[in-house]
Amino acid sequence: MTPVPQTPVMKAARPRRSCLAVPGSNPRFLEKAQSLPADQVFLDLEDACAPLAKESARHAVVDALTNGDWTGRTRTVRVNDWTTHWTYRDVITVVEGAGADLDCIMLPKVQDARQVVALDLLLTQIEKTMGHEVGRIGIEAQIENARGLVNVEEIAGASPRLETLVFGPADFMASINMKSLVVGEQPPGYQADAYHYILMRILMAARTYDLQAIDGPYLQIKNIAGYREVAGRAAALGFDGKWVLHPGQIEAANEVFSPSQEDYDHAELILDAYEWHTSEAGGKKGSAMLGDEMIDEASRKMALVIAGKGRAAGMIRTSTFEAPEE
Repeated sequence: MTPVPQTPVMKAARPRRSCLAVPGSNPRFLEKAQSLPADQVFLDLEDACAPLAKESARHAVVDALTNGDWTGRTRTVRVNDWTTHWTYRDVITVVEGAGADLDCIMLPKVQDARQVVALDLLLTQIEKTMGHEVGRIGIEAQIENARGLVNVEEIAGASPRLETLVFGPADFMASINMKSLVVGEQPPGYQADAYHYILMRILMAARTYDLQAIDGPYLQIKNIAGYREVAGRAAALGFDGKWVLHPGQIEAANEVFSPSQEDYDHAELILDAYEWHTSEAGGKKGSAMLGDEMIDEASRKMALVIAGKGRAAGMIRTSTFEAPEE
């Protein structure tokens, strides 16, 4: 069993309905991203940066984080994966330069738990050296090939810093020789959902360790209807959000991964009703009726999920619970 570094700080889940990818080497995009209503923005030093631009992109990312206004957004940087020679310098430059203005490091192409442990140890050393709070910076692990999926449970439990597991469909499709060039769409000749098993493996591992699960990109950026359909499948399974590659996808992601107003109101009513019925005033009942619906502890747990998503999305309830008259 791989030892887990001890990092004392545990973080509450951040909203990640829409996770906007921003090339770290593009100053115009780095500036524009600060005005867009995405829950999370990740500044990319990996695939979005050409090899010759990676060094300058590190410094551009540091400048954007320290001097930009990212209020209300989760600030993440995707570094290069451990099989490259760029990773350690990505992490050191970004965290030493902008550690106080950074929420997470995203590690791509994670294949086993040791890679997460190595990043945790490096982050800890930098935090101690720079005088930052140890463990505050989270990790997002991207699952992008067959080996990563086979080891996903071990990866999910590799570090207390882990906040999310992220599906990377393009590299994954290539790693298993999937017969398709359209990232995010179903391959031809297969009548079922070719991604269902992959997404469920990632989701089960994430929930086992109280992590968020994020779906990857949809490359047909002008096909918003297609984006909504693919995002809807992930949301239906229980995923917390999805990548967006274009401003036009942000509104769709925020909507798809938020509950409807009706569901949110109903969830809040269930919580209020259950709390009242199990109280002294309500007769300390283990189950009760909310209109024509029986509610119990299982109902409360389900309602907590929907209410939590609604609250994280900033939704305002439009109905209130009234205790029944005896």
